[in-house]
Amino acid sequence: MNTKKTFLGCAAAIGCVASSTLASAQETPERRDIGRASYALEIEPHLAFGPANVYGNTGFGGGLRLGVPLAVGHIGRLPDNLALGFGGDIIHYENCYFGDRCGANYLMFPVDVQWNVYVARTVSLFGEAGAFVYKGFLDACRAGDVGCSAPSDFGVLPTLALGVRAHISDSTTFLARVGYPTVTLGFSFL
Repeated sequence: MNTKKTFLGCAAAIGCVASSTLASAQETPERRDIGRASYALEIEPHLAFGPANVYGNTGFGGGLRLGVPLAVGHIGRLPDNLALGFGGDIIHYENCYFGDRCGANYLMFPVDVQWNVYVARTVSLFGEAGAFVYKGFLDACRAGDVGCSAPSDFGVLPTLALGVRAHISDSTTFLARVGYPTVTLGFSFL
C-alpha cells in the first residue's frame, strides 16, 4: 500500500513540475531549436528508490546514467531525439519479508532506448523501455533469524518509465522518472 502511495506521490510531483514549467514557457520550440535535442552525451547522477516487491521494504540508493543520442528530428515543430541509455544504480533494502534484522543491496544496470520530445523551451518529456540486469547481495542476516534469506542472486527485469526534464539552463536539467523497477530524481548535464 505504501508503494502505491509513494508511486502516486512521485507521479503527482512530476505532473506539477511539468504543468508549472509548461505554463511558464513563453514559446514553443521551433526548427531552429534543434540544437537542444542534439547533444553529444547526457550525464545523469540521481537518487533512486525501488518498490517493496523486490526485497521486503522499499529500497533507497543512487546511481548514474549516460545517454547517447542515436537520431535527432522533429515531430511537426517539436524537436525530438532517440537516445541509447545505460548506467548503474545501487539500492539498499531494509527488512526482509518476515524479519526486521536483515537487508539486501542490489546492483542494477539499466540499458534502454529513450525517446525525448522537447515540448517547450524549458521542458522535455521522455519515455523509455529496456532491461535491467541486477545482482543482489545479502547485507545482514544472523544465523537462526526466521524469514531472513538471501535476495535473488542474479536476473534481468524489463523496464518501462516516463519522465520529465525541467531545463535550468542550456546544459543542465532537473529530471524526474517514474517507472519500473525504479523511480529516480536527479540532474542531467547535456
